[in-house]
Amino acid sequence: MSYRWIPQTGSFSVQELESADLIHDFDDQGSAEEWLGLFYTDLLNRGVAEVSLFEEDRLVYGPMPLTP
Repeated sequence: MSYRWIPQTGSFSVQELESADLIHDFDDQGSAEEWLGLFYTDLLNRGVAEVSLFEEDRLVYGPMPLTP
């Protein structure tokens, strides 16, 4: 199984996120959540306003705003 954060709203380019290495697959939910805690400001700086966490095609939770 793999987990992935999917950008939901904002003024972002998926290609730009991929080239900045900000689109990842994770082996478990904990790793995905830890990564987001470290890189959410990078996503914000690239125009992402909300993300959702998916396990394969199943929505785990979201959309979740990246701003406090």
